[in-house]
Amino acid sequence: MNLTANWSYPTAIRFGNGRIAEIGEACAQAGIAKPLLVTDRGLRDLPITAQTLDLMDAAGLGRAIFADVDPNPNEINLEAGLKVFRQGGHDGVIAFGGGSGLDLGKMVAFMAGQTRPVWDFEDVDDWWTRADADAIVPIIAVPTTAGTGSEVGRASVITNSETHVKKIIFHPKVLPTVVICDPEVTVGMPPAITAGTGMDAFAHCLEAYSSPHFHPMSQGMALEGMRLVKDYLPRAYADGTDMEARAQMMAAACMGATAFQKGLGAVHALSHPVGAVYNTHHGTTNAVCIPAVLQFNRVEIEDRINAAAAYMGISGGFDGFLAFVEKLNADLGIPGRLGDMGVGTDRVDELTVMALEDPSVGGNPVKMTTENTRALFLACI
Repeated sequence: MNLTANWSYPTAIRFGNGRIAEIGEACAQAGIAKPLLVTDRGLRDLPITAQTLDLMDAAGLGRAIFADVDPNPNEINLEAGLKVFRQGGHDGVIAFGGGSGLDLGKMVAFMAGQTRPVWDFEDVDDWWTRADADAIVPIIAVPTTAGTGSEVGRASVITNSETHVKKIIFHPKVLPTVVICDPEVTVGMPPAITAGTGMDAFAHCLEAYSSPHFHPMSQGMALEGMRLVKDYLPRAYADGTDMEARAQMMAAACMGATAFQKGLGAVHALSHPVGAVYNTHHGTTNAVCIPAVLQFNRVEIEDRINAAAAYMGISGGFDGFLAFVEKLNADLGIPGRLGDMGVGTDRVDELTVMALEDPSVGGNPVKMTTENTRALFLACI
């Protein structure tokens, strides 16, 4: 199978091995002459980042970089990035990395010309219309993990450093103009990050598939995305140089993030506050929560999960699907409980309030209440 293609849904995607070499062409396509590459501290000194900076330099784009980005990026990181962007006279952003680098990079591009605080553009009602759309600079996205899918998203998750609440900031023009999905840049991911990010993609697909909202295109994409994770994540975890597995997981990540236009649910409603309070890895936190959330939602999604299990070649219907997820987590070294990640029961009431305020609750098949959400947290811990 030839795993090289050009896609334009939901945006222009240059997919295939070695396509990071097209970074100069991608910037020209987006109308960027002086980009700022935004990434995280962990990627700053890695060879793939140096290679990308060299490619930018060779294309006459300079080699400007901002990398002071936390694992859960916040408004302090954003202000620092904006300062570098404005002082450097940049006209676009290359968002480079996993979820943190991609999300922060997209927000630097979004906020570069805004006059209101970032919190004024939270994904609430039509708050996005408050933004000056003409002041948003172009974005090139280069994912270095296969999970978050932020490269094809119209929003970023930014943590409020004072309240420790994760906020979703949305605008249609936050969708990158060009995405370069090069599986070769993911080869250096450690197994634990391969596992956590891969399960993030699975959680996106599963929650979109389970959401009660109507979006047949997302439904089909979510179903196939789950199958790709089932077939290829164990391979990518076992052998990081398995390029077919790396490519298929990058596709699954894009599919999951496109599919969750249909909605997310309790997995993310729980994971967001846990990550904000305890600074846990988002995808890994999602993975820990999935089994308990599946059982929580069983009354509403059993028939749908039965169909997914059959499509994915899993016997035993809902119970077989649940057993598959539990075994996959175990095989990938995912902790069994949130308690194993340092999450205690002492703040469960606070977490419950935060979860019920998270936008993801609206896509959960079972209505979330204070009582059942608290019980769900305890089951996960």
